[in-house]
Formats: sequence, structure tokens, C-alpha cells
Amino acid sequence: MSNREAYIRKRKPLFWSVVEDNLGEVSDALLVETILNYGTLEDVRELFTLLGLEHVADVFSTAVEGRSRHNYFPQVSNFFSIYFKRHVPQYL
Repeated sequence: MSNREAYIRKRKPLFWSVVEDNLGEVSDALLVETILNYGTLEDVRELFTLLGLEHVADVFSTAVEGRSRHNYFPQVSNFFSIYFKRHVPQYL
């Protein structure tokens, strides 16, 4: 079992909509969205370690920037937009 799959299995209640057999195939977009919306601060820290801060910022930016509707809570979207602008130099 990979680190990524172990990370997801540890947080199985957050991924209630994913069939148990498909937990290893969760996309980066779903992983980032779920953890940023519903995870704890420790979950977010471990996500940054697992995927890398720049990659998480890129996945988040792809989902949010230029769209009037997305699946992130407004507070989460606002917070992480500010956070990534401050901590990821290439974040737009």
C-alpha cells in the first residue's frame, strides 16, 4: 500500500462516497478538495507533505480560478487563495 493510499484510508470517513476498493484511485482533485473542505489542520499539513505545497496549490487553482462555481466552501476558497498567494511564489 502506497503512502497516498494509507493517507486516504486513515481518513476513510471523509471519503464516504468512494467505494472501498477504489480508494487507491482517488484523483488529486478529489483528494485536495475533500481535505481542504473537511479535513483538520493536521490533515492539511500531511497533505502538503504528501503531494507538495506547489502541487496542492496548482490543483486548487485549477478548480477555483476563473470559475464562478466550484465545490469549495467560500471560507475555504478565500483562506487558501490568500495562503497560496503568500506561500507559493508561482501561484497566480
